[in-house]
Amino acid sequence: MAAPPTYAVPSTFLGVSGRDPSAEYVVAGVPIDIGTTNRAGSREGPAAIRRASRMLTDGDHPEHWVDPARASLADIGDFALALGDIQASLAMIEAQASAIGHLIALGGEHGITLALLRALTKRLGRPVALVHFDAHVDTWPTNFGQTYAHGSPFYHAINERLVDPRRMIQVGIRSPVEKAVMDWTLARGVTVLSAQNVHASTPAAVAARIAEVIGSEPAYLSFDIDALDPAFAPGTGTPEVGGLASWQAQAVLRQLKAVRFVGMDVVEVAPPFDVAEITALAAATMVWEYLALAGSGAMR
Repeated sequence: MAAPPTYAVPSTFLGVSGRDPSAEYVVAGVPIDIGTTNRAGSREGPAAIRRASRMLTDGDHPEHWVDPARASLADIGDFALALGDIQASLAMIEAQASAIGHLIALGGEHGITLALLRALTKRLGRPVALVHFDAHVDTWPTNFGQTYAHGSPFYHAINERLVDPRRMIQVGIRSPVEKAVMDWTLARGVTVLSAQNVHASTPAAVAARIAEVIGSEPAYLSFDIDALDPAFAPGTGTPEVGGLASWQAQAVLRQLKAVRFVGMDVVEVAPPFDVAEITALAAATMVWEYLALAGSGAMR
């Protein structure tokens, strides 16, 4: 009677038993949503993504033929945060991320990416390239008066020279946005592929464009789950219609073998608004795809 329920695996990502922060790939949750602007709930994202990842533990990736759960992978739990304080939380996230080599962060809101990039670029000693899947450009200087809200991480990342905007590409953009914000983003050299651009193209062509923009630079992947259409990811705080299908995002990620990724996050999963765990499963699957890509040797 004390045995685990049938089909259950440990509550870590992919049920891994490793807890060593020096593992080749380290998963950590960042359960914060105090900088959200529409509806909160992404603080519950890490736990939901871990639960959903149980669906991905019964075999190899069907293209790369590796099992991410068998990699040098650890899940070290959730980062500590400062209750109700965005800037103090960002400082704490940065400090905890700085001790980890290849970090895969489960959000939480998109504001966490700023702290993660601060830690990563300090460790590398240089800015990184950025592959950013999202419905929103996230380059607003403020969100409703809040300087470090979830719509501004890349405004600060560009200004702090954490990312090279000429090596930055945003995929799936489609939300309402002030023209001045878009003009500022494009003027910095950022490449924007709207959701309509993606729909009118093919995954292979989108992946080729990403690889062209990133080049040989070390790159960070930030995947906001609202890059997907609400039909595939209803459980998010700022859903926007007309987004990518799950299969499109998967197909693009599978073809990014030319990109040298050095870290990633998946953010904005808000379980209170999810249906049958499909948003959490989509997020877990994007991490699984990333790990399978790494296991194929593409990132070395």
